[in-house]
Amino acid sequence: MKRYCLALDLADDPQLIREYKRHHENVWPEILQSLRDSGIEDLEIYLLGTRLFMIIEANDRFSFDQKAQADRKNPRVQEWEQLMWKFQRPLPQAKPGEKCMLMDKIFKLAP
Repeated sequence: MKRYCLALDLADDPQLIREYKRHHENVWPEILQSLRDSGIEDLEIYLLGTRLFMIIEANDRFSFDQKAQADRKNPRVQEWEQLMWKFQRPLPQAKPGEKCMLMDKIFKLAP
């Protein structure tokens, strides 16, 4: 099992942030299925102010490239992603069109 941590910003608008949270209380079934089909076994999202932090736990068959290819072919995923852009803002260092950015692990407290 691999863990990936990603970051993203949300619009600095309390009403939009509330709406974003509501969408994530009832994620569309097709979106959940696409995550599972890609090899993602668990996913958590945390929010502090406008900074969003996502933790993905994925099995060995997961690949960001393969997930992106599958997403491009899935109209429902594309619809969800387009809706989410209403709320999301790329990080300052993001490339054009880039959403969540993979974070580097710099410390781990070993058991």
